[in-house]
Amino acid sequence: MRSTGIAQSFLESVNASIAPKDEQPSFDVTSPLDAGTCECCCHCGRSAKTQPVRRLSRKSKSYTNLRTGISELSGWDLDLPRRQESKTVEQKQYGSGEAPLERLPVEVLDDIIAHLAIDLPPSSYAPRNVDLIATLLTSKTIHVATINTLYRHVTVPHSSIFSKFLTHLSEHPGLGTLVRRLDLSHFTSVGLGRSRQTNSEIQNLTPKTLLQCLELTPWIQEILLQENLDDDIDENVLHKMFLQLPKLRAVDFCASSSQPFVDAFSSTMTSLSKAPSAMIGIKRLSLHECFTLPISAFETLLPRLTQLTHLDVSHTRITNRALASLPTSAQLTHLNLGRCIQITGEGVVDFLINHPAVKGLVYLNLSCDIARYRLLWEPDVDRLLPALPSTLRSLNLNGAHIHPQHVRQLLPLTKHLEELGLAFADLSLADINTLFRPPQALKPNGSTPANTQQSWIPSTLHYLDLTSIPSITQATLFNTPSPANILLTQTTLPLEVIELGDKAISSLRECRNTNKRLGWCVKELGRRGWYVREPINGQGDGRGGRRSWKMGAMWWGMRKCPVAWGEVGGLYGHYMFKK
Repeated sequence: MRSTGIAQSFLESVNASIAPKDEQPSFDVTSPLDAGTCECCCHCGRSAKTQPVRRLSRKSKSYTNLRTGISELSGWDLDLPRRQESKTVEQKQYGSGEAPLERLPVEVLDDIIAHLAIDLPPSSYAPRNVDLIATLLTSKTIHVATINTLYRHVTVPHSSIFSKFLTHLSEHPGLGTLVRRLDLSHFTSVGLGRSRQTNSEIQNLTPKTLLQCLELTPWIQEILLQENLDDDIDENVLHKMFLQLPKLRAVDFCASSSQPFVDAFSSTMTSLSKAPSAMIGIKRLSLHECFTLPISAFETLLPRLTQLTHLDVSHTRITNRALASLPTSAQLTHLNLGRCIQITGEGVVDFLINHPAVKGLVYLNLSCDIARYRLLWEPDVDRLLPALPSTLRSLNLNGAHIHPQHVRQLLPLTKHLEELGLAFADLSLADINTLFRPPQALKPNGSTPANTQQSWIPSTLHYLDLTSIPSITQATLFNTPSPANILLTQTTLPLEVIELGDKAISSLRECRNTNKRLGWCVKELGRRGWYVREPINGQGDGRGGRRSWKMGAMWWGMRKCPVAWGEVGGLYGHYMFKK
């Protein structure tokens, strides 16, 4: 998914389930090409049969008729003035390794070539990283720098590509030391005419081959997995990741919930519990939607994560005890506890107030599904809001028992928050407007004191989730005039995204003329819908939705913590912005 400029603008890739008519095998870092002149280990090259297309110069029919007609009438042969050919510029000749580009420092050259790499793989078998492949043929110096970029972040969308990658590492083990990220978040058999069972029978990606890959990449730092691979993550693979990869800093098991995965994870935790002194160096861990993992797994794993900064345990069976067992040496900046039904509001608030590991939080998700369970009741909200740190940029309180009296406590948070989720809150439209306007402190004669306006600090909110708030409807948004309602005016800038429920979005979708007049539009993706402000000339800081704490994501309202920097797509994009 890519952004087209306006907030929450998603450009979906071509449906991977539809195979292209002319399927051609894609180039990937493991695929030796048959043709070419490069004799290096990567076997890159261009086909020798490819010949440059010769372009013939042709005059248009109108030009020929004009020239012939004038010649017949006047006897003069019309020859229109020709465009002067550009003078050839003498090119300097450089010896091997002497070109200005080749003489740049290695760090600068690596940074330049890194811009040619793509994070999201194309659909099906379309060629990828074609620019990097072309760069390999430039010179020996550029070739070495390009190899580093090509192997630093390896993305594997299909099992056949994984097999080629593994074969190539086996033939050239030195290349495995270059790998820093193994991204299997896009891995799928959809679009290849195979079922999951058929894909497992091919034996390209199995627990054995995955373990072999990890053994050939000893300095790997990030491993991104997901539910399509949970049958291939056995006890040996988990033991390798947790205890035998000293540089590993980020692991994502997004939505892995199969019984083989649960058995392997539980067995690994049992073995780990027998070594009380064993600590794990992982800094960013995501168990998002791993709802089948037992409680004991969290109580064994979390106390050993001494360097943890990102923890996503949304929709899992984590408990108050496991949460409190986090080491005090951890420095959490991202914490996702959304839809966790085994924790209590009192236990979570005690943890957030007293535990030293959460004093620098930037992202906090405490959402819940009120149809099943409400995490934060009114007393919990009363204790939590004043204790939240000023470092916080994203706060999701969807489903919390929030009433109008909490607006006064929410107001200071809007001076540093950029995202705020208030879905299902018991608030009126006037309460929401209070977050964006200065208090009306009147003198006895009815005038507003000047110091009230001067001391007012505008809101920093860019995103506001008002899903399923009864008072927020299409009618109240359009029919409540200013100054009673300023939510859609420029007074609320930098607010640019309001998330609403299905009913409100459906009504707003039909009001195209009013939306255009107000400068707002409707955006939808998956199960979610947003009311988005159209860009205003001269407004904004030029960053769009990009923030360092989003780690590459460009859109507002993410519901899954990223553990690696890069563009969001594949299954991670589904759980982050669609669900």
